Amino acid sequence: MKLVFRLLKSWLPLAVAISVLSLAMYAAVQQALRSGANDPQVQMAEDAAAALAGGASPASLIPAGRVDLASSLAPYLIIFDANGSPLASNALLHDQIPVPPAGVLDYTRQHGEDRITWQPEPGVRSATVILPVNSSQAGFVLAGRSLREVERRETQTFQIAGAAWLAAIGASFVLALAFEVLSTRLELE
Repeated sequence: MKLVFRLLKSWLPLAVAISVLSLAMYAAVQQALRSGANDPQVQMAEDAAAALAGGASPASLIPAGRVDLASSLAPYLIIFDANGSPLASNALLHDQIPVPPAGVLDYTRQHGEDRITWQPEPGVRSATVILPVNSSQAGFVLAGRSLREVERRETQTFQIAGAAWLAAIGASFVLALAFEVLSTRLELE
């Protein structure tokens, strides 16, 4: 029993340290993956807002082709009027232009920008950047793209971090046990 107590006393702080470091490393990588998912949309939204403010028509800024939010990884652009009604878009969901909840545009109006994970329906998640536009033609620009690949990478990162954590916990336990057994034998001699 004394051996078990000594083992836990020496191993538990190490196990806690390994756990905290593993969690911190996973969180850092996950946050880098997720925040990086916004990069193309920031450029798209800023460029479109600047063009609209300069007098461009909403339809002239929409990329060619249609993006089905349920299946495509392509970036998309939606331009709304000041009331939140779509003016132009290359994004469709069930053959309709998707519209974020009204609170999103209200927040954007008050804070000057919004970067959110938008889920218009289960299984359809996008990294989106929304900007207000100072234009008589448009009120908001929303640029987005699917998070499917980013979330796949996040899952892989979690699995790798979990496997590394288990290996480190197991190895540290075996080493702590060996050290305590060896210490006990040396004390008995």
